[in-house]
Amino acid sequence: MGWVGVVLQALAALFIVAIGVAALVLAVLFVLDRTQTGDAIRRNYPVIGRFRHLFTTLGEFFRQYFFAMDREELPFNRAQRNWVDAASKGTGNTLAFGSTRPMNLAGTPIFMNAAFPPLDDQFGTTEPVVIGPHCRTPYAAPSFFNISGMSYGAISRPAVRALSRGAKMAGIWMNTGEGGLSPYHLEGGCDIVFQIGTAKYGVRDAQGNLSDEKLCEVAAHDAVRMFEIKLSQGAKPGKGGILPGDKVTPEIAEIRGIPVGVDSISPNRHREAGTWGELLDLIAHVREVTGKPTGIKTCLGSSDPWEEFFAEIDRRGPDSAPDFITVDGGEGGTGAAPMPLMDLVGMPLREALVRMVDLRDRHGLHDRIRIVASAKLVNPSDVAWAICAGADFVTTARGFMFALGCIQALKCNRNTCPTGVTTHNPRLQAGLVVEEKDRRVANYARAIIREVETIAHSVGVAEPRLMRRRHVRLVQADGRSVQMNELYPSVPTQAPQ
Repeated sequence: MGWVGVVLQALAALFIVAIGVAALVLAVLFVLDRTQTGDAIRRNYPVIGRFRHLFTTLGEFFRQYFFAMDREELPFNRAQRNWVDAASKGTGNTLAFGSTRPMNLAGTPIFMNAAFPPLDDQFGTTEPVVIGPHCRTPYAAPSFFNISGMSYGAISRPAVRALSRGAKMAGIWMNTGEGGLSPYHLEGGCDIVFQIGTAKYGVRDAQGNLSDEKLCEVAAHDAVRMFEIKLSQGAKPGKGGILPGDKVTPEIAEIRGIPVGVDSISPNRHREAGTWGELLDLIAHVREVTGKPTGIKTCLGSSDPWEEFFAEIDRRGPDSAPDFITVDGGEGGTGAAPMPLMDLVGMPLREALVRMVDLRDRHGLHDRIRIVASAKLVNPSDVAWAICAGADFVTTARGFMFALGCIQALKCNRNTCPTGVTTHNPRLQAGLVVEEKDRRVANYARAIIREVETIAHSVGVAEPRLMRRRHVRLVQADGRSVQMNELYPSVPTQAPQ
């Protein structure tokens, strides 16, 4: 027979065995599917019905890479992600053959180029803006573009390290998110904004109440420049933070002061702040204990209730006001959240920002309260629009996640992020090389700042914070564009009352 015949006989035998094993597996799956009661498709169509779940899972992949056009995908389309990717790598962001952006979609900003823009030697420099000038330790914030809140726990250790180091390189601040202050936030030496969530992670006592002792411990770090009291965020307005138990490692539990491996659900609001007056008391308390600027973060449901907030500031005097207000949009964010809250609750930033800015200015607090805009602002046009609307600063979380390598796999609420950004699986984290990604974080921030400056020069002003609502047009539902200041007239700046 020879050795060739022996090999062929062995292969034939293996083939028969493989067919037998496959038939046995199919038979077992058939019985399991037919007898289970939880899935009607699998019960009615055993084995074949399993492909529905497979194709549903793979649908995200095929849409992202094969079927969706550059401007179609949500929450961020390919054009937006590609811009961040190129900016973070430091490669050119020039395009050929015209824009692919539809110019007739309602809400699209169109910046009004000046007839005689400033020459290269007439550009101004963006000066630091002081926040909390009456605090014991004011903060002169050097950049108008910064990193929004992402907790250690919601994102991974290498992600926090890369963000901290990259922020230092770019000269921007980094918000801790509500998960407390970790050594990895401090590693890079950047400016830190410490966020106090409703669970008081990192500054809580054994009962979960605010601890002045721990507040002082955090404030003792020179890198911690400001404190932000989070009332709500766009991902889940009216609902506290959600950290799945499989992300609560021993280290994260120690930093936050919570049990290991248990889902961590924050209260819906700060228990000691149930009225506007109590909120101002809480702001004043944190500012007095720490000596540093203290503000709030909120997603607006309506601007009407905030009239009473500013009226209370009028009664108490401008010194009682928060040093800054971060306005988040209801467009969602990086955190895990129930779909109804992500999709249906909270005012979009395009409406909320101008309303908060106008409220502040109407009460004569333009120079007292700084406004920070935060929500899906990942490209230069987004940031420039927010500054035109009246924001003093712009922050983003997801933009910096893309800079870290996020591919929008939509696994943020699980422990399976394939790029290592939002997982605590050591094998997956190994893909995020801090020494490479920190440079990409810095490159992305510098690119945003540089190109927003380019937009500012194009509209005829020397630097971005000189842009106003009159410098941008907004496309309406009928396709026409209208100057923003006609839709939202700016409130004349007044002296504090």
